Amino acid sequence: MSPRGTLYGLGLGPGDPDLMTVRAHRLLQRATHVAYFRKAGRPGQARRIVDGLLPEGVTEHAMEYPVTTEIPVDDPAYNQRLSAFYAECAAQLRALSDAGHDVVVLCEGDPFFYGSFMHLYTRLVQTHPVQVVPAITGMSGAWTATGQPITWGDDVLTVLMGTLPEARLARHMADSEALVVMKIGRHIDKVRRALTTAGRLQDAWLVEFATMPGQKVMRLAEADGRVTPYFSIVLVHGQGRRP
Repeated sequence: MSPRGTLYGLGLGPGDPDLMTVRAHRLLQRATHVAYFRKAGRPGQARRIVDGLLPEGVTEHAMEYPVTTEIPVDDPAYNQRLSAFYAECAAQLRALSDAGHDVVVLCEGDPFFYGSFMHLYTRLVQTHPVQVVPAITGMSGAWTATGQPITWGDDVLTVLMGTLPEARLARHMADSEALVVMKIGRHIDKVRRALTTAGRLQDAWLVEFATMPGQKVMRLAEADGRVTPYFSIVLVHGQGRRP
């Protein structure tokens, strides 16, 4: 029996290919099988990042998310559908590994930081060789784009998801010095209201497509009514102790 191939969760960084690690680039250059998540009908953000970097003849495996926008996140059907999807993706990767193929799974940001790859990792790591390649996070690219440090001294940094209930968002926003809010998209109005309740709106920044083509950086208070993409991050910089 041939040895199983290794499955790599390859962190690509915040979006600019120049911010990819040397190890990630080296693995891409010798890849024979590359897998990545995408929405149906779209190329996928991770695939866009590596455009022009993949070797000739590489076999691509697109893993297309099921449509879930019509199902509320707290509906059990949401998790059921996603669970079935991740199980199917894991089975495909398992079969490739069993056949002796190494597979590079492309991951935006860092694979272990709110990434889809984590759901494959837990389904594969007990039975198959899996390696995770860490990377610069998307939020690091976002706060760098503002030209300001996100934390000083003893500032507490809180990372929130825009999908959280408004009251919970407002509570955490009021209790922390520095804030990162991810997964914005259609939740932008809720995030804005929560920041207003917490008294933080005037200090908030909106960063769209950090380090990517089309990057935009603006005060959130000046973006009223703006339709924001999913790849947006809201930031409030800490103002803590400094020499």
